[in-house]
Amino acid sequence: MARKDVLKGLLDAPAAAPAEAAEAPALPPRSGRGAIGAVSRSIADLKARSVVEIDPFLIEAGGVQDRLETDDAAEAGLRGSIAEYGQQVPVLLRPHPEKEGRYQIVYGRRRVLAMRDLGQPVKALIRDLDDRELILAQGQENTARRDLSFIEKVNFARQLQEIGYDRKVICDALSVDKTLLSRMLSVADRIPAEIIAGIGSAPSVGRDRWVALAGLMEETETDAATLQSMIALSGAARSDDRFQAAWDYMARIIERRRAADAARLPEAQRLYTSDGVPLGQAKYDRNFCTLKLRLAHTEGFEDWLVQALPDLFTDWQARKLRNAGKDTP
Repeated sequence: MARKDVLKGLLDAPAAAPAEAAEAPALPPRSGRGAIGAVSRSIADLKARSVVEIDPFLIEAGGVQDRLETDDAAEAGLRGSIAEYGQQVPVLLRPHPEKEGRYQIVYGRRRVLAMRDLGQPVKALIRDLDDRELILAQGQENTARRDLSFIEKVNFARQLQEIGYDRKVICDALSVDKTLLSRMLSVADRIPAEIIAGIGSAPSVGRDRWVALAGLMEETETDAATLQSMIALSGAARSDDRFQAAWDYMARIIERRRAADAARLPEAQRLYTSDGVPLGQAKYDRNFCTLKLRLAHTEGFEDWLVQALPDLFTDWQARKLRNAGKDTP
């Protein structure tokens, strides 16, 4: 599974459509009053229900990012199906609020990208939607057609909250109640966005485990940069496995703390050179090992140790991984 910006293909749309593109349909007329207004509204309703063909290069991203990653195999399968059977289900677009003659996607992003790759026009319905209506349509369509994973819903809700939508709109967009939304936003508050993006959709991981992961981050006081490094070091290709790598890393911290408590580690351990010269002491608690060196005897060793410590830790991790590989049957 390739991880990439799911909106990049649409955001990179060229400024102008190819010359051979069909002329974009006109916007529905504004409703007026009286008999003429009623006729105009009827015509507008008919147009809104009509499927039209749009050059895919006239279509740009709209709404907020709902997917954390894409599946290359699934995208290829969709292209193959459309190439063989044609586009059976139209996408929903709205006229671009700032660029005349262009459109923003409400839902159907994967179909738009597939039609671009195939060089064919997109079958679409066009609705004159404001931003709130776009968000509601996007959320409800994705929830109805292909359920987002729990963390994708969390990410969707977080973006809507940052934009400024109230909780009722977010609940309506995701078809969730206020209690569940509160739990989702609590996860978003406690797990940094970069960690969510680094892990990905994790489709088999439900709400309870994400809530527990947030709790582990708080209990272990793990910062986002450290956890990102551990996820990258795992080399996991699947998002479920990246979640597990983050979980395992923090679970090991908890296990070490419990083992230390059970063994009742000494409050301080004195350090000596091989010939018995005192160097200092190492002091342990639940969260830290604090090293104190006697500067009168270290002769600048402390400066070298501080500079070399990151490389020493990296070498130790590499040896640990190699040894673990040797132990694997």
